[in-house]
Amino acid sequence: MSAPLYNRDILSLAVATAEFLPLPDARYHASLRAPLCGSRIILDLDTDDADRVIAIGLHVEACALGQASAALLARHATGRSIDEIRAARAAIAGWFGGSGDRPDWPGFDLLAPAKDYPARHGAILLPFDAAIAAFEPQGVGA
Repeated sequence: MSAPLYNRDILSLAVATAEFLPLPDARYHASLRAPLCGSRIILDLDTDDADRVIAIGLHVEACALGQASAALLARHATGRSIDEIRAARAAIAGWFGGSGDRPDWPGFDLLAPAKDYPARHGAILLPFDAAIAAFEPQGVGA
């Protein structure tokens, strides 16, 4: 029997996005929407001079799974480069598509029940997409 899609751990993570207040003075910003489900995220990302993440601010309007994913990104992105975030996003998408193992991003095992719900994949990928978009030269949504 598979684990329930929405459980206490997911809901706890979902409310954890409140720990990551917007950072208007951050170096990078992105605002994205997942077209399939309508989830939205505004992500502020601050980095050091080597472009390693030092802080993330969030405003997330998404289902609990999208919020949980955003919290996991924010909790574990510190010290990581954009290339590491891109690799994590690719691993998540590959796993969703059946071409890879579950990603090793910390805490991602909690989102494992969502693999069988493709309509939720966009909301889960959205925070990673926003972090990547924030690094784009044109400054998406900035």
